[in-house]
Order: sequence, then structure tokens, then C-alpha cells
Amino acid sequence: MAWPISRNAAAVRETAHPVVERVTLADLRARLATELPGVGPRIEAALKQLGVASLADLVSHYPSRHEDLSNVKRIADLRVGERATVVGRVVSLRPVGRPVRGRAPGFAVQLYDGTGYIPATVWGRHWLAGQLVPEVRVVVSGEVQRKYGIQISAKSIEVVDEDPADSGDGFGPHAGRFVPVYPVNKGIQARRMRTLIHRSLDAAGRILDPLPASILLGQNLPSLHDAIHEVHFPTDRPRLKSAMRRLVFHELFLIQTGLAARKARLEKTEFGGRHEGDGRLLNPFLKELPFGLTGAQERVIEEVLSDMRLEKPMRRLVQGDVGSGKTVVAVAALLSAVESGGQGALMAPTEVLAEQHYLSISAALADLPVKVVLLTGSLSTAERKAALESVAGGEAGIVIGTHALIQKGVEFWDLSLVVVDEQHRFGVSQRTVFREKGTTPDTLVITATPIPRTLSLTLYGDLEVSVIDELPPGRKPVETELVDLAGREAAYEIVRGELEAGRQAYAICPLVEESEALEDVRAAEELFDELSEEIFPERKVGLLHGRMKAEEKRRVMAAFRAREIEVLVATVVVEVGVDVPNASAIVIEGAERFGLSQLHQLRGRVCRGLHPPKCFLVAEPKTDDAAKRLDALCEHQDGFRLSEVDLQIRGEGTLFGSRQSGMPDLKVAKLLRDIDVLVEARREAFTLVAGDPTLKNPAHRPLRREVKDLLGANVEWLFRE
Repeated sequence: MAWPISRNAAAVRETAHPVVERVTLADLRARLATELPGVGPRIEAALKQLGVASLADLVSHYPSRHEDLSNVKRIADLRVGERATVVGRVVSLRPVGRPVRGRAPGFAVQLYDGTGYIPATVWGRHWLAGQLVPEVRVVVSGEVQRKYGIQISAKSIEVVDEDPADSGDGFGPHAGRFVPVYPVNKGIQARRMRTLIHRSLDAAGRILDPLPASILLGQNLPSLHDAIHEVHFPTDRPRLKSAMRRLVFHELFLIQTGLAARKARLEKTEFGGRHEGDGRLLNPFLKELPFGLTGAQERVIEEVLSDMRLEKPMRRLVQGDVGSGKTVVAVAALLSAVESGGQGALMAPTEVLAEQHYLSISAALADLPVKVVLLTGSLSTAERKAALESVAGGEAGIVIGTHALIQKGVEFWDLSLVVVDEQHRFGVSQRTVFREKGTTPDTLVITATPIPRTLSLTLYGDLEVSVIDELPPGRKPVETELVDLAGREAAYEIVRGELEAGRQAYAICPLVEESEALEDVRAAEELFDELSEEIFPERKVGLLHGRMKAEEKRRVMAAFRAREIEVLVATVVVEVGVDVPNASAIVIEGAERFGLSQLHQLRGRVCRGLHPPKCFLVAEPKTDDAAKRLDALCEHQDGFRLSEVDLQIRGEGTLFGSRQSGMPDLKVAKLLRDIDVLVEARREAFTLVAGDPTLKNPAHRPLRREVKDLLGANVEWLFRE
């Protein structure tokens, strides 16, 4: 529904001509909720548990749903079966029923509104009885029922001082309207929360809109002030829908404005060198690959190399499903950097994955004049010293490691490309530290965790995105089966058949909180003992966990690759990054404890060989969400589809957590639901920032303040002149 022109016009006047008495949400963040009547220490503590401390927090503590109590009717017009609200005067009061298992008895209050009489039955609110004296005016909402005559089963009953039709406040916050239902806790009841938010809206005054008037008009959006009021206490459903769209647009627009400003700032201030590779390394590498590139790989490699040829630094995300060939893209980029006279670095989230990259890339480049160096925290003093000297002196063309690459003491000779594997494990701040290791190196982010388009536009909005949407020919789907504890023995019997056929298998121990590292090790050791002594006593079983020393881990990995170990028991703390094509089966114990993307990653360990792969999820899910995750994994092979399912199950609330991404949590937007709004918000934000990169225009200063408040102090540099 379109908002009336008067509302849009008011929004335009408000934005174009702000006045002193109008406040921004930033102003309201400086005013504590304790300034409201009724917010003492107990209520203050309860609010803080809900993340509410300021007036801004209160006015943005949005309802989870609304109860429609707006059907106001005369008593004479009531019909059995309908839900209605009536306004009348108390005639009499009588008790109803008796106490049952501690529940207080109810009462029936006889009402008269000038057109008829009707009793309203009330249960459990005995404290109201003393207020319901004859002639008091009340508003009652509930279902009209026929029990010994017509009556209302009161869901809500409110004492009012005057006829709501004559009151400027209408029915107040609790009755005769769309009544908001808020997230609450034991310390604060729903009615008290409703009262506090009603008071906070009055105390806030007129809220200034930070969005430009032209955007509001172009998108046919109500003002922020009107939208906030309508979402809390709607006039009708069409206005509520329009107000919700405004708040969704507002939230996504602020995030996209921050991303656009960050991208504009980097493009303005960062200047790198062109990578003009001559192909002397890249061409032989591609020619000697034991397989042909897919069309998607060829396309993405060209996109990456085209970016690297530009003077401005590359910032590109390459995402693709498990086994789609992202590593080949990364190596092509690294070789281009070396050809151009620079160094390339690849940072992985775990030592096992870093070592896997080191071994596979070293082997692939064995016949080329490129020195590949490994740098992790577990190197011996002598190994680390030699690696650092090679990196600083320029002998190392490609450096592979973990977060150790960005620690103090690591100096590069000429770092011109950074490849970050599994970006979701690293924060924006870590990527920024990496930039400081080189003049301004190109940045290539590769992730094997497919991300829905909606999420990539929001989480990686300052990066160009490439998608490898094609798997190599012949890649077999993994037959995935969910088994309970009773079927666990049968699953291992199938694994035994794979071993007898000369193949290998993984067994992943149940996930334990990462902070409880010793328990994680204990779980792995218990599973190792069970498999090696009871289930596969005649087989060679190996163990890999995060508490092992680096050399011991390397030895186990090498033995597994060499088929000296037939079953590898591993924890997820070390993230199984071992590429063993002969492994055709994986058993994931306690699968209900894993996230969907993690399960998909683990399953991907057995999709690289010539034999039909099998995955067994040993689980007894105790929640609906856990069951949905496991069912989705059994149903879908496509990582992009699974990522959408994961987003639907988990919700967007804490997907962005500032600790990881530098992005705020979402309060009202649902990315899969609101893709059309996201696209519009992104277009408007990038258009605005293109014309005013630092938001220095006086009309944009309220917006700049909101973006800074939303994204935190670490974005101050975005708006420097």
C-alpha cells in the first residue's frame, strides 16, 4: 500500500529542513532507559539481559508479532465465534470456578454499553477484581462464546478513564488495536514492556530521518519516525507492512552505505602495482595439470588476472562448492604475482589446511623455478628462522601459512598478492593487517563455504565476487545416510567393505566446545581406542587431533596419504583438510552437534576419488533445527542450496557478528526474504556514495553519524577528508 502524499511530504520536509527539537537515533543512544518512570534497578537489569539500555534500544526493540484486537463492536452486534473488542461499563462482578492446582479462580464481570449486556469471564488476573467496581469503564477483547448464554472469554481487559473514542490516545497500548507482543524474559512481563516502549516513543520526540528525501520519495517509503511508531502500534495491516519494509530498507541501506564508503575509500587511497605476468610460470603450470579446466575455472581465472593487471588493488571473493577447483585459481594468481616480480602469500585458518596447501602446491610446482615456503606457529626455531630469512630476502616466491603470517617479525621482500582461504574464519581487521605487509597487495579471498547471493552482497559487499558454479566432470555425489546409535554398527560394517576393497575412510569424533580442547582430545582418543581395538582390530587406524605436535601431525597425514593408515580418526579442531582420493567413506559421530556448512565440508573429503563415496551421519537430534540440518544434508548435494537452507534455519540475527565480519547483527531484515529490498538498498547506497564518498554534504551528515554508530569506531577512517 502506498503511503498518503502527506506522509511522504512530511518525510521530505523533515529531511530537508531538520530542526533542533528533532532527535536522531544516535541522540537517543545517549539517553538511558532509566529516565523513564517505572525503570528501577530490577527492571533495568531485566532490560539489559535483552540488550536494552538506552531509549534507542527501546524504540528499536521491535515486536515479534501483533495481536489483532482492533475489531471494536457494539454488544448488540456480537456474533458467536468471532474475536472482538467491546467498550462498556461494569455492572456487577461475581466469582467463577474454584482454584485448580494452584491456579486462582476466575471472575465474570457484567458489562453494559448502551446496546446490551454481556458477561466477560477473566481467569488468573485476580488482582484486577478490586478495580472492577460498578460504573468503571473497561475495554475487553476476546472470543465470543455460547456458554449458558453469550459471553466473552477475555484475553485482554483494560480499565480506561474515559471513552477511547474521545481520548487523544485512543485505546492506549494494551487494547482495542493491533497490540504488539515483544521478546521478554522472566524479569519483565509483556505488559510492562509494552508500557515502557509506549512511554519511550513519547519521550523520544520527533525522530529525524537520516535518509535523503529523494530516496524516500523514490522508494515510496514513510519517514523513520512514522515507521517506528507504526511497527510498534500499527494503524492497520497495510501501514504495518509498509513500515516494516521501511525498517528493513533502513537497516540494509546503512550497511550498504558503509560498504560503499569503505570500497570508495580504498579505491581512492590504495595504489598498487600492475601484475604484468609473461606466462613463463603460469602457462607450464596449466599445461601440466592432470585434468582439464572447467569453463567456470577458466572464466574465474581470467576475472582474477584481469583485476591483477589493473593499477588499483584487487579485492575479489572466489566462492565455489567443495571440489570445484578453487585452489587452481589461487595458484594461477600466485604464479602471476611471482612472474611480475613480487611475492604471493596464502593464509589458511588451520595448520593442517596450511600444510595441505603447502604439500599440494609444492608438488604441483616442483618443476618450476618457484620456491614455496611454509610458515606456521609450530615450526621449530631453526625452521622459522630459515623461513623468515627466505621471505624477507625475496627467495621465497610463495609463502603459505596460518595467522602466523601477520604476526610481528614477519617481513616480506615485496608482497604483492594475498590469498585468504576460508575468509569466514578471519575478520576484516586481519585482512587490513595483511595489507600493511605490502605496499598495497591485491587480495583474493577463496571460500569453500558457498554463500547465498544475499549474504555475499551484505557480508562481502566491498569485494567483487566470482563464482565457480561448475564441478569437474565425473565428480560423484556422496551417498549420505542418517543413522541412529542402533544403526551405527551397520554403518561401520559398510565401511569395512570399503576397506576390504582397498580403500580408506575417515571417522570424525563428536564435536566438543573448542575452548574445551582436552575434552576434544579425549573424545578423539576414545573413538580411536574403540575403532582400533573393537571394530577394526585387524586394520591400521590413525589418530589426528589439535594437541599433537606439528611433526607428529605431518607424520600421520603422510601415512594416511601413503595408505599406511586405513582409517583416520580426527577432530574438527584441526579441520580435516587432507586430500586423499582413495578415501571413499566418512563416518561423522555426533553429527547433530555440527553446523550444516561444516558437515558439508567434512563430507567433501570423500568426493574426490574414482569410487562411489559414502557418508554416514551418526546422530540422535534433540531439536527441530538439528533434524532439519541433517535432513537437508541427506537431501542436497549442492553447497549453495545448503547455504540457503542453513540461513533459513539459523536466521540472520547473529550471522554477521562484528567479531568476525565487521558487520552488525540484523534486527529486522531477513536476507532470503528481503532480497528485492537488499538490491534496491544497495543500488541507492552505492549511487549516493558515488556522489559523496565521505558523506560530507550537510544533508548527509545525519546518515554519516548513523553509519558510524552502526559499524563502530573502526570505520572512522572511512570519512576522513
